[in-house]
Amino acid sequence: MSLQNELNAVPGVTANPEAATRDFVFNHTMLRIKDPQASLDFYTRVLGFTLVRKRDFAEAQFSLYFLVLVNDPAQIPAEEPARGQWLLSQRGVLELTHNHGTEHDADFAYHHGNSEPRGFGHICVSVPDVEAACARFEQLGVAFQKRLTDGRMKDIAFIKDPDGYWVEILQPTSRV
Repeated sequence: MSLQNELNAVPGVTANPEAATRDFVFNHTMLRIKDPQASLDFYTRVLGFTLVRKRDFAEAQFSLYFLVLVNDPAQIPAEEPARGQWLLSQRGVLELTHNHGTEHDADFAYHHGNSEPRGFGHICVSVPDVEAACARFEQLGVAFQKRLTDGRMKDIAFIKDPDGYWVEILQPTSRV
């Protein structure tokens, strides 16, 4: 039995999704953030994301930030509506939602989902050299949840963003 046939036999799996879903794209995931300056610094400077769009909803008192990992930011259309259409067609977009005022409340924190009650776990960024990436994170003073040397899985690390969300760091070639 082929690997795909084994996977298709897992209870609950639809082996042949409907043709109507063929062009669906997993576009983005959203994280709520306390302080946009700290989060944008982390995701752009530490992880290399590019901020593609910012939307402010002053009346509702929140802002949205859309970030992507791209090799060449020149591929991002410069003007709307092409820029928005490009963004909505991408895979793996990170949306950060900031509810205005949370950055001024020292006691405010979002639940990252990795302690009780458990829920959301983490996002993941693949890097070409996990050891070099982790050494750079160390130099930058990034908080680690799990270093490469911790635990039994020596080929993955977890760093934490300013809100405590875990970001898994792995090298695809080491997981083969």
